[in-house]
Amino acid sequence: MGGLVPGLGAVGACAALGLAALLSVGVLLLAAAAVAAVLLLRKGHRITALGALAGPALPLLYLAYSNRGGPGTVCRSTATETICTDEFAPLPFLLTGVLLLAVSVLVFSALDRRRGN
Repeated sequence: MGGLVPGLGAVGACAALGLAALLSVGVLLLAAAAVAAVLLLRKGHRITALGALAGPALPLLYLAYSNRGGPGTVCRSTATETICTDEFAPLPFLLTGVLLLAVSVLVFSALDRRRGN
């Protein structure tokens, strides 16, 4: 898999986090992701733009992990307190993250193989 630029995966993850945090620091994260994507793509790394597709998989997989007790209200107790939170169903986050990651790897492999022939 020659030519893989991990920076574009980071750009995709930054963009996904920017969308998730749109009401707070999301605008800054989206702007940083856009600038970084333009700079990386100007260097001629067109095939590795698939990393921007794989990048959002990491935040989605983290959301699936952090909501692993859901759906519904989940309570956790310590020696001094009990904290209850409402959690989402983790399956949609998990499936979307795995799908984005798998599609980007498969398409990248196919394009890299075609370019090598």
